Amino acid sequence: MEAKTAANPESFYFRGLHPGVSIGTASDRYAGWIGQIYSADRYSPTRRVKRVGGKSFEEQVLPVACVREYFEHFEVLEVDFTFYSLLLDEKGSPARVHHVLRSYRDHLAPGDRLILKAPQVVFARKLRRGKSFVENPDYLDTGLFERRFYEPAVDLLGESLAGIVFEQEYQRKSEQDKPQDFAARLASFLEAVPRDPRYHVELRTEAYLTPATFKVLDEFGVGQVLSHWTWLPTLWRQLHKGGPSFTNKGNTCVVRLMTPLGVRYADAYKQAFPFDRIVDGMMTPGMIEDAVRVTREALRENVRVNMIVNNRAGGNAPMIARRFAESFLKRIADDNAA
Repeated sequence: MEAKTAANPESFYFRGLHPGVSIGTASDRYAGWIGQIYSADRYSPTRRVKRVGGKSFEEQVLPVACVREYFEHFEVLEVDFTFYSLLLDEKGSPARVHHVLRSYRDHLAPGDRLILKAPQVVFARKLRRGKSFVENPDYLDTGLFERRFYEPAVDLLGESLAGIVFEQEYQRKSEQDKPQDFAARLASFLEAVPRDPRYHVELRTEAYLTPATFKVLDEFGVGQVLSHWTWLPTLWRQLHKGGPSFTNKGNTCVVRLMTPLGVRYADAYKQAFPFDRIVDGMMTPGMIEDAVRVTREALRENVRVNMIVNNRAGGNAPMIARRFAESFLKRIADDNAA
C-alpha cells in the first residue's frame, strides 16, 4: 500500500479528512485488518491465546513495525497497553511496557501522534485480582503517576504525545462515592499532578457526570472523554450533561467508540472476534450519527476532535471509521450547500 496525500475513506485513508478532525483506533496490531490497513504478505503474525468471558481465543498479532503503515492511514493512535502497567518499575528502571512504547516511538514519523491511557493502578479505585476486585492502595497516587508514568512518557515521546486518558472504572451504586466526594478527590489529584493541556478523563459511572465534576474539569482544563460504552448514555447526552462544553485547555477532545450500549466487554469481544468485518446488527443504531453530531458541535467551538474507534464497537474498527468519515463528509457537504 502506498501513502496517500488526501483522504479516501472508501480505501481506508483518513489522513487529511478535515483540519479539525483526526481519526484513529484503540490499538493497531490486528491481523484482521490485513487488506484494509495492512499489506498482505508483509508481516509475520505471532499467535497468542486470550481468555475472555471464560472462553479462549487465539489472536494473531502483527509486529510493532506495522505502525508505520498504520500511520499512512490514520493521524492518531490510542495506545491501550499502558493501561496495564507503569512505565518504570519500583527501582526506576524501564519496565517491559516502556521498551514496547519506545519501539513504537522509533517507528513514528513527524506528525504521527499517540494518545496514552494512564495506568489503571493510578486511577482505578479497585483492581481485578483473580476473579474478584480488591481495593487499590495506589488509587490517585500523584507521585506514582508523575515519577513512573508521566515523566518517562513525556521524555520518551515529546511532541508525539497527543494526550493522556484517565479511565475511571464503572462502579455499582453500592460502591459509588457521593458525587461531591468524587469531585473533591479528583480536584486534589489534578491539583497535585503536573499541569498539562493534554489530560482527558473518561467517567464510566454516569452518577459522576455532575456539575461538580465538570466544574473541576473546567478549572484544571481537563477534557471530558465522550465514550460510547456499555453503561453510559449516548455521546450527545454525555456532552450536554457537561453544559455543553469542551473543557480541555488544549482545545482538543477525545471521543471513543468502544462498545455497543448495554453490551458488556466480554460479549462485545466474542461478537467482534476476529475483528475483520462489521458484524450485522452489532453496532448501536445511531452511534455514527451521534458521533458526527458531537464532532460538528466541537468544530463550531473550534475544538479539535480525536475520534478513536474500537473493534468492539461493531466488529472492525477501520470499517466503522469509514462509516463515520463518510457520514461526516456528507454532513459537511450538506452544511456548505445550505
